[in-house]
Order: sequence, then structure tokens, then C-alpha cells
Amino acid sequence: MTDPNIGRLLAKRYQIQKLIGTGAMGQVYCANDILLGGVPVAVKFLALSIQHKKIRVKERFETEAKTCALLGQKSIHIVRVMDYGVDEQGTPFYVMEYLQGENLNDAVRLTPITLPRFLSLSRQISLGLQCAHQGILVDGEICPIIHRDVKPSNMLVVQDPSFGELVKVLDFGIAKLMQSDSNQTKYYLGTLAYSSPEQMEGNDIDPRSDIYSLGVMMYEMITGSMPFQANTESFGGWYKAHHFQVPRSFASTNIKLIIPKAVEELIHSCLAKSPGDRPQTVGEIIAAIVALERMQSIGVVPSAPQTLPPPPPKQESINHSLTMGAPFLDRSFSDDPVFLPTAWPKNKPIADIVFPQPIRTKGEIISALWVMLPQQEIEKRLQGARFNQFLFISTPHPMMLWITALYSSQHGVKWLAYYMDLKTRQGQEITRLLGESGSYRLLLFARESPECACKILLMAIAPVQRQQLQQWVMTSQNLVSVAEPQVSKGLLRQEFEKLKPQILAKLQLSGLDSVFSATL
Repeated sequence: MTDPNIGRLLAKRYQIQKLIGTGAMGQVYCANDILLGGVPVAVKFLALSIQHKKIRVKERFETEAKTCALLGQKSIHIVRVMDYGVDEQGTPFYVMEYLQGENLNDAVRLTPITLPRFLSLSRQISLGLQCAHQGILVDGEICPIIHRDVKPSNMLVVQDPSFGELVKVLDFGIAKLMQSDSNQTKYYLGTLAYSSPEQMEGNDIDPRSDIYSLGVMMYEMITGSMPFQANTESFGGWYKAHHFQVPRSFASTNIKLIIPKAVEELIHSCLAKSPGDRPQTVGEIIAAIVALERMQSIGVVPSAPQTLPPPPPKQESINHSLTMGAPFLDRSFSDDPVFLPTAWPKNKPIADIVFPQPIRTKGEIISALWVMLPQQEIEKRLQGARFNQFLFISTPHPMMLWITALYSSQHGVKWLAYYMDLKTRQGQEITRLLGESGSYRLLLFARESPECACKILLMAIAPVQRQQLQQWVMTSQNLVSVAEPQVSKGLLRQEFEKLKPQILAKLQLSGLDSVFSATL
């Protein structure tokens, strides 16, 4: 039977191409956004209709959809909802970013999980949940969001050239919306194997219910087994399992990994029957995972802590995680004696600016990023870590963001960012040179004495990123711009703001201070 949605133009904008997923919550299609030149998006039709229902149901959907859309803008670990509406049949739909990846079940089963990977995936999922639990400001009011259906199939693992293995949480708020469509007073909606005892009671739930479901999922991720086993796959069978069974020990499973006792205790604490006996916030789980990752990085793992580590002093400094291999973190501080550059260009103002300009020395063309700052600002961050990263967007206009960060534990981070138009000859040549050379010089000029660079730092570029830089140049030559460059620049700026906390967290995991301040 032909799917009537295929080929359909939804909301006079989204041309539906193919069905890519089905589930209890609804159907998901791949579609092209014709307003943006055919950019692929994902459209999810919810398995409910608000046609002929009371107006409050439609208002409830619009409120939930608006909240979810704002949520996706706050965390990189939550799928972004870009649009929403109700079609002519009264079926609500979401328009989301189109992501090519695999759900957590498949990602873990296809590739054996290691302890570092388990910790990274768990941390990323926890960060997405934490963002939702902390709430979104909607119409002047903070609205906390509980997922209500935390399970592996709602976790999408994406292989991203800029972020590496990135986890995105799907379907925030949809379970609550589906529940609001029922006439039953104590309506259960969730997934039996992952539901908390209080959720199965039909009681009001809080973030600690999601923590229980997270515990079930973490147990399954690392052991390959479930912590509880129901006698039957019925509601009653799982009700008894979640209320009365004791979680199995790791030793009783077929796990092949050597798992630190601290990991098992963390997971078992999440599986406590009473919400008051679990970690009270996801922030506590994140703090425990970060502590374990630090221990792993130096080859030491705590055996059995009596309590979970307390949250770090500044919880907001770990809003996101950084797990990719492409960014380059450099803690060597020697000057680069290869050449002495000329004075500050006469056509550039004496001001705090950043711009790229290659330099020819001894017959070689060298990539260089020229920076002017106050002398004091330069001196503050010379003896610290350096970080670089490149982000690229192909549509609506090919644009790259070149990020350099200079960090000092005492004075925070100085962000140096430059947007490169990859439809221009200059942008393509500089980007190609960066990819070929694998490094660039950071020329630091003091505003007080611009006649010569006061410091020259050598910045390496990760091999994976070098390949991407060269690929981006080739891709951009064949792309057609469908909007002004400023549109792509604005989108990259949004991604950069979301990426900043990840970079700070990465620096923190590298053994630096946990107190950060971002200055632009």
C-alpha cells in the first residue's frame, strides 16, 4: 500500500521524501525544506489527533512543542526542533534536524563498548537530561522538562566530523503530550523495562524518575543485560520486577569488562526503589562520571567511594561534553623562532581584531592568524593551554568558523574566532593551506606597541581536522549558495556558543582548574 505522505508538501514548505522510522509515538519521515533550497529535515507525525478535541489540547501541544524547540537550542545533546504545527487532518507534527546515525542499542551492540566510551556516552546523555531538568524559560516562566521515556532507542549516536561520537536525546515532552490526550485518570505511557516504580504507579513524577530509567539503561549498556527480569512481558510482570526485585550484581552477568566498583555503585544508586535514595539530580551523576574519567585519564580508578562526589563548584561550566578527536589541545609553551613577521599591516586598525593572512618566509607560505590585544591581555594567557577547532556549514551558504582559545587557570579563556567565506577565493586558499600544512602561527601583537609581534605561537591541527578542511574546500566549490553569508554566519555563531562549555569541560578534564570565565 502506498504511503499517502510520500511526496506530500507539508505546511507549504516540507516536501516529504521517505519513511525512516515508526514507533509508538508516531512516524518519522525524511523531507526537504524547499524554503532553504532542499535542506534535509526530519518530520515526525505524532500518533494522536487534536481535531475536534477541546482547544486546551491544541494549546497543550503548542506549549510542549515550543518548549522542546527552545530546549534543543540550549544543549547540543538534544535533537533540535526547528518547527512544529498541526496538519489539515489535525495531526501534530515536529520538524527536527536530520541526523544520520544509529540508536544507542545498535551503536553499542555493533561495537564492543569500552569503559572510556561507556563513561563518555553516559556523560553526554546525562548532560542532555540535566539541561531539560533545569528547565527552559517560556513566556517568563521556568519550565522543567522530564523525559518520561529514557531508553536506548531514544538516544541517537551520530558520527560528526567536528564533534566525533555525539549523543543526542530524542522525543523530549512527547510522552507527556501523549498522556494528556488520554481520558484515563491514571494513564501509563512509557517503556515497561525502563520505567521507574513511581511512573508505573501513575503518580506525578519528577527528574528522579528519569534518573531511574537512566540507571537501567547504563546497566544494560555496560553489561549487555537488564538489571531486572520480568516473569512476563506484561504490565503486571514489569510492575513486580521494578517494585520488588533487587538489581543483579555485575558479577552475575556475562560482562567481559573489568568494571570499577565505583561504576557499579553509581548505577545501583540510580536503581533505588525510592526516589529519595537515588541521586537527587543528574548533576550528581555527571560529577561522578567526570571524576571517573579523570581517574581513567591518569590510569587510576577509585575502588569503592562511600558516597557520590559532590557537584563541582560551577555546575554551569560543564553544560556539554567534548568527545571528539579532531580538536587540538596544546600545553606546550615555547615560542616559534621560524621567522619574524613584518609590522602590523598599515591597512588594519590598531584595535582588538583577529584576521588570517599567510606569510611567505624562506620560499615557504605559512598559515598565520594575526591577533591584536592589549599587552596585559596577552601576558595573562601565555603560560596556559591552547585549543583550536574548525566548524563548517554547507548550507544555506558555505561558511567555516576558525576557533582558537587561549586559556589561563587564573584569568580564564580568550576566544579568538574568525568566519571564513568558502565561496571566496581567499577563503578557499587559506582553508586549503591549513589542511595541507597541518599547523598555523598565531601572531600576537600588543596594541600598545604594534611595530612587531610580541609573541609567535605554533598551533598544530589534528589529522582528522586536516582532512576535513581539504574536503570542505572541495565541497564548497560545487555548492550553490541559497542565502546571504550572514545567515550561515549566524548559525555558526549559535553552534559556537553551545560549543564553548564543551571546550571548557575538555580543558577541565585535561587537569586544569575547574573555574572558567569566558571573555569575548
